[in-house]
Amino acid sequence: MSQEILSVARVSALTLRYGRITALDALDLELPAGCMIGLIGPDGVGKSSLLALLAGARKVQEGEVTVLGGNMRDKQHRSRIGPRIAYMPQGLGKNLYPTLSVEENLQFFARLFGHEAKERRRRIDDLTRSTGLHLFLTRPAGKLSGGMKQKLGLCCALIHDPDLLILDEPTTGVDPLARAQFWDLISRIRVDRPHMSVIVATSYMDEAQRFDWLVVMDAGRKLATGTSQELLALTASDSLDATYIELLPEEKKRGYQPVEIPTLEVDADTDIAIEAQSLTMRFGDFVAVDHVNFRIRRGEIFGFLGSNGCGKSTTMKMLTGLLPASEGQAWLFGQKVDPRDIDTRRRVGYMSQAFSLYGELTVHQNLVLHANLFQLAKHDIPLRVDEMVKRFELDKVLDDLPESLPLGVRQRLSLAVAMVHKPELLILDEPTSGVDPIARDNFWRLLVELSRRDRVTIFISTHFMNEAERCDRMSMMHAGRVLDSDTPAALVEKRGAATLEEAFIGYLLEAEAEADQKSTASQIPSQESGGSPASANLIDLPRPNAPHNRHFSLQRLLCYMWRETLELRRDPVRAALALVGSLILMCVIGFGISMDVEDLPYAILDRDQSPLSHSYALNISGAPHYFIERPPLTDYKELDRRMRSGELALAIEIPPGFERDVLRGRNVAIGAWIDGAMPQRAETVQGYVQGIHQQWLQEQARQSGFSASAMAATIENRYRYNPDIQSLPAMVPAVIPLLLLMLPAMLTALSVVREKEMGSIINLYVTPVTRAEFLIGKQIPYIGLAMINFLLMIGLAITLFGVPITGSFPTLALAALVFSVIATGMGLLASTITKSQIAAMFFAMIGTLIPAIQFSGLTNPVSSLDGVGRFIGDIYPASYMFTISRGVFSKALDLRDLISSFLPMLLSVPVIMGLAIVLLKKQES
Repeated sequence: MSQEILSVARVSALTLRYGRITALDALDLELPAGCMIGLIGPDGVGKSSLLALLAGARKVQEGEVTVLGGNMRDKQHRSRIGPRIAYMPQGLGKNLYPTLSVEENLQFFARLFGHEAKERRRRIDDLTRSTGLHLFLTRPAGKLSGGMKQKLGLCCALIHDPDLLILDEPTTGVDPLARAQFWDLISRIRVDRPHMSVIVATSYMDEAQRFDWLVVMDAGRKLATGTSQELLALTASDSLDATYIELLPEEKKRGYQPVEIPTLEVDADTDIAIEAQSLTMRFGDFVAVDHVNFRIRRGEIFGFLGSNGCGKSTTMKMLTGLLPASEGQAWLFGQKVDPRDIDTRRRVGYMSQAFSLYGELTVHQNLVLHANLFQLAKHDIPLRVDEMVKRFELDKVLDDLPESLPLGVRQRLSLAVAMVHKPELLILDEPTSGVDPIARDNFWRLLVELSRRDRVTIFISTHFMNEAERCDRMSMMHAGRVLDSDTPAALVEKRGAATLEEAFIGYLLEAEAEADQKSTASQIPSQESGGSPASANLIDLPRPNAPHNRHFSLQRLLCYMWRETLELRRDPVRAALALVGSLILMCVIGFGISMDVEDLPYAILDRDQSPLSHSYALNISGAPHYFIERPPLTDYKELDRRMRSGELALAIEIPPGFERDVLRGRNVAIGAWIDGAMPQRAETVQGYVQGIHQQWLQEQARQSGFSASAMAATIENRYRYNPDIQSLPAMVPAVIPLLLLMLPAMLTALSVVREKEMGSIINLYVTPVTRAEFLIGKQIPYIGLAMINFLLMIGLAITLFGVPITGSFPTLALAALVFSVIATGMGLLASTITKSQIAAMFFAMIGTLIPAIQFSGLTNPVSSLDGVGRFIGDIYPASYMFTISRGVFSKALDLRDLISSFLPMLLSVPVIMGLAIVLLKKQES
């Protein structure tokens, strides 16, 4: 217990690899309890991997991880301390469900941790009022700004009073005001919960100074630990950026020099690169950009700062012609911006924050591709690509794929791609996010060279204040309006602030205060601020005993069922696929697939032309249900032509001397030419012809006065259950189980893998919910949906297809329920072993359609199969569902008659669900 008090977590010789990449390299670290700990370093140094291991979300490969006094390799310990840990993964709202409202997200997490209704209400009210979210309880999480998403994620994490709060880069991509409010919120929480330990990963060195204790990391190793003052003193530096550079290995900082930005030379002849006058953009009643005015000179580095959702991206799109303005005008190098003019876009280079590179192409191929996309002359492309390679130092990685490159090199490649067509304007959207200080400075050297030497105008958006200070001028934007434009130093002086960040926050707060005064609904704060005054009282929550973490909890299962039901109701595409898709497919299959062989076109080649040959031809035409007579044939050439074209399915050749030979008792061979392109139909046609032939012989024998004894023994066929031998009564009872298997499996297959793609699967890893609770809770809504489908298909079978149920409907309904559990279980199984929705859908389709059609008795009885096919048919549940469905529809059977088909289906339920539960991972490998 004393160790737990001294340290909240400890790792020793911890190593983690992703294939050939070593994320953590024999790391030894002890993290003190009861304080705020910061892991600082750029992307790719191992911060996120370490936090995932501490939270129990990732499996320990090598070394030891001890958290809250126990080994994280121990499953029981992880389960025991799960309710004591809260984990916010990297990414805006990654642990949230975007279609659920703020209230519903909080209700979900509160139920997951076992709080009763009154306690849930109290906690949700306290948390949302302290963060300003109480005014947005009905808003979907996906429609919140970045800062509000992070606040909601924090509320969801704190709903159960954790002892350890783990935050993985919670403010990345969040504007400075929202960032400051977020950390003020954490500080107030810690005042109320002084014993709570907080571990934070960040790449913002300025915010790291807020933390009590820091861990400096690089390449999966610890460089140094201590307070910010201790680290500054250790390196004799005046900032943590400089401290980080000093602590790096010598080979990484060799030759490094701080960035120096020469003054931009401006005279009366300097061109105006971009000019905007009253530029406005409306989306319906919403004004995204409100009468923006500014001028940017050629060669200027112009910074764009603003709160999340303030209209920066919309403004950039209007300036470059990607989006037509609702009002106002913009000029690019003296010419009006026309969205329809592609030449305007060729003068612009764009580098997105996400690096829009083609991962399957090499560095060289990416450069060549973009040169071709911008229609550079063929003979200029090699020279231009070589120039980019030399200028941005890419010669050593030409044959590498972008994803294998270090972040700084990938950044240089993205800049080279944006510059390959020699643009006059370069737009950069947070280009240095997550990059280490040395790579960031090297990148800025390239920008300075482009600006000062090549006179390229650079338009850059950033949340790094030290980057914004390097711009020649900058604009501060909020709620669609430009608040001010000037040099960074002038903006700081105007506000009387100590730093640019303080000045920026001052501008935003003043703008919000003015908006509140003008607004008729002055009580409603803006979304960006969250309406949380600094003096707000935070969360007076007592510490009741935590809900007992039972091995299986019906409440947690129902919690996931409730959430999945909400998401289904709000996804019209899935609902339509589930309810309408099955009916459409049933009509297509029921009417489109028929095994009836009727209305066959035939013609007679009568080479005898006698009364008896005419009688034979007339006998065939007397079966109109099966055959349709076409004009007679005259020769073999016409026979071949008409059968080749598909006009005829059957040609009957009556040989010369037919009547003479029959009357003399000689054997006569009548030719039946059958189209054999479809063998099954050809065999049926052969049977029809032989039957009609035998009927004609019997009629001739009767007319000739043969003795009755010669024909005393005859066979009379009688068909039970489907006396007319029609396809619909046979196909419809089989189509219903087929669709009841395929569609629920496909829909359920998306449920788990969608959470993997969105990142919300992390909630399974780090909350007390078990794999069985998770899967069964997600399965139940799809079972209900499948049963609704079943009832709709039954109604369609009876009304539209005219196929009545002759047996026990409760028996069929019970079988459909069991079969729906099996089908959705197969979907879950497909979802647990795949990583993408496309793969899950493909796996579900292949795993249901092929066995059901080929081996389960859809068209041919299972008893007629041999070898592996027979084995699959005997173990596949659809075989027994086909038997039950046909038995109830056509044979008037009930449960007593079909119990032998129920038992194999019931046995398959625990097998399928057990496999899905076992194969679902509770930790990332």
